[in-house]
Amino acid sequence: MLLEKSLATIFALLVFATIINQLLILKYRDKDWHELTLRIRTWWIIVILFSLVILSPKWIALIFFALVSFLALREFLTLVPLRESDRKLQLWLFIAIPINYLLIGIGWYSLFTVFIPFFMFLFLPVRMVIVGETKGFLRTLSQSHWGLMTTVFSFSHIAFLLVSPNDNLQTGALLVLFLVGLTEFNDVAQYLWGRSLGHIKITPTVSPNKTLAGLLGGVFTTTLLAILFGPLLTPLTYLLSMLAGIMIAITGFCGDVVMSAIKRDIGVKESGTLLPGHGGILDRLDSLIFTAPAFFYYIRYLCY
Repeated sequence: MLLEKSLATIFALLVFATIINQLLILKYRDKDWHELTLRIRTWWIIVILFSLVILSPKWIALIFFALVSFLALREFLTLVPLRESDRKLQLWLFIAIPINYLLIGIGWYSLFTVFIPFFMFLFLPVRMVIVGETKGFLRTLSQSHWGLMTTVFSFSHIAFLLVSPNDNLQTGALLVLFLVGLTEFNDVAQYLWGRSLGHIKITPTVSPNKTLAGLLGGVFTTTLLAILFGPLLTPLTYLLSMLAGIMIAITGFCGDVVMSAIKRDIGVKESGTLLPGHGGILDRLDSLIFTAPAFFYYIRYLCY
């Protein structure tokens, strides 16, 4: 019942946001609210899909997360420059996705933690050597493994968190709801604090909108929210919830600016157009790529 009540609260907030959006459109007709409307519509789709996933049987949830990893990896590979001889290499990157999620499904934690970071790390360069093309070798290898590490390995920790601990789907679902909710809230809080009080820029050449006020304000409000909801939604105590909030806020900021640096290096503002008003899959996963593994290992090694 706790999970259902939490999801109902999220839907209530979305209804409230939709009403406010419509009131703004009616009152301020001279302003363009198209992007805000698109963002809210997309959030409706995201929340509905997310709710169905965490309420579904384990195998359906794993298929969904594997599909998200597939879309994110494909989006990443369309952005980075690859050699013509590396097209077959991409096949092995996509083959790694079902193997990774199969390991999660059967609960083989020890192999999961080394499959992509170690075994794929060794396999990919050997496969590339067989092709025999040395020009751009290191760049292609780095990009390929980085893509796997972020879009598949790091992100899939959410799926592993959902089916653990001890296959308690109710507890796992609440932990995922806690993680994703705080991560997304932290993004919004940092944006609002930064727009309101931000003057000192932290990463002016990477993400000019990131300010010290935004970071500190995001850490404060995200930690406060974690203290309020952590003991209610999860097995975490107030102290552990506070530490989790601080960690999620900081790692979420790091994930955001790192992905911003990658997009600047590639020369794009957004990773794609799949999510209207939000950009691409990677634009929505940037913070989760860092917060998901950090929170997963925090829960596994410090809280259980």
